[in-house]
Amino acid sequence: MGGRNKLLLPIGGVPLVRRSAETLAACDFVELVVVVGHDRERVIAALEGLGLTTVHNPAYADGQMTSVRAGLGALTRKSDGVMICLADQPAIERGDIETIRSAFGRRGSKAVVVPTHAGQRGNPIVLERSRCDELLERRGNFACRQFIERNADLVATVEMDRDHVLLDIDRAQDYDQRLARGSDDY
Repeated sequence: MGGRNKLLLPIGGVPLVRRSAETLAACDFVELVVVVGHDRERVIAALEGLGLTTVHNPAYADGQMTSVRAGLGALTRKSDGVMICLADQPAIERGDIETIRSAFGRRGSKAVVVPTHAGQRGNPIVLERSRCDELLERRGNFACRQFIERNADLVATVEMDRDHVLLDIDRAQDYDQRLARGSDDY
């Protein structure tokens, strides 16, 4: 990102991390945990007043899975599933989250729900809570993607009408192109 913290970049005048958290907070989840790493004080300040739990991941530089583990380890309330979200998906809307959540309720014997668009896998995913221990026990850079690939028989997909689940901001170019279009969304 060229030295910029993407989570603090404004999308529609709101820091990206706050925009993502506000979308999730509007969905009435049992518990909302945000994992922070780099620049944690500023990220936490951007989330002020949202009534969520933050947990620090001091090993954030070791890969995304360390943040997933930190978030799963911080959960305190009972639930059937855990939605693992990325904070860098500004196009995600409440309707997208509710569609994925509803698919989890209809998953049958499947343990994971993965949104897709035009056959391409996206985020966020929902993992059956009883499977979280398996992710926590794994060492190394084992991530949700590997869990899904190695357990394809446990995965249910939900085809999304829009590509929101595929769009994220990973590079400065992604953000700058959005600004050049004069758009606050994708």
